[in-house]
Amino acid sequence: MSNIIEIKNVTYNYIEDEVEYTAVDNVSLDIKRGSFTVILGHNGSGKSTLAKMMNGLNKPTAGDIVVDGINTKDEETELLVKRKVGMVFQNPDNQLVASIVEEDVAFGPENLGLEPQLIRKRVDEALESVGMAEFKDSTPHHLSGGQKQRIAIAGMIAMRPECLILDEPTAMLDPKGRAEIITTIEHLNKQGMTVVLITHYMEEAQNADRVLVMNDGKFIADGTPKEIFKNVSMLKSVGLDVPQTTELLYELNQNGISVPTDVLSIEETANAIAAFLEEK
Repeated sequence: MSNIIEIKNVTYNYIEDEVEYTAVDNVSLDIKRGSFTVILGHNGSGKSTLAKMMNGLNKPTAGDIVVDGINTKDEETELLVKRKVGMVFQNPDNQLVASIVEEDVAFGPENLGLEPQLIRKRVDEALESVGMAEFKDSTPHHLSGGQKQRIAIAGMIAMRPECLILDEPTAMLDPKGRAEIITTIEHLNKQGMTVVLITHYMEEAQNADRVLVMNDGKFIADGTPKEIFKNVSMLKSVGLDVPQTTELLYELNQNGISVPTDVLSIEETANAIAAFLEEK
């Protein structure tokens, strides 16, 4: 599987009150086409800064980010990078620009100068892919937070990016809205979309192909969800919570009850506890 994004020894510095700070500190990472990658980290860990560099919004202070063979530092190809890598942010209200849902989703394709018939096709397909086709004639501000975020995602999908980066897309949503967005993201990935999800909610990473943990601008862990979540002490040391199932199994082990800690779902957890009880 080839890489859609290659991050090579990237550092990002910024200046605040005449003091220079390092937000991302010499990190390297390859994103495979069609993969679902989650980057975890608390606020200030550098994960959002890194996400913006993948889309070309921020340019590395040092190192290089290459998107499908294009260096994001090349100003002449900046728009092409943004077409290849779509970005969805925390607040959907800041991304909605029209008074009707289908007009909002059409905004991006229209700016690409596409033919009206092709725009119509893309809008319909994008709304269908996020489960919002029935709301095409609705007013965005009448929708729930989760529905608005799905419209924002549809707007990006209509531009046909090869990779979708979502920076804390559920941070402002209630549990129902969060579930809607994660279901949508996983559905898009199964359809072939490369997805990079930036979050601090552990539960959102359970079905990812790869999970990275970021702290103080560096990656401190890299593995599958099961490999990452079983290291409860490491996650807690950098201010992250763990899924409730993982927490339960961890506490049982701390109290002398030997059960596996590399399971994530409720069903797997129940089976692990039941197996221990049967042995007793």
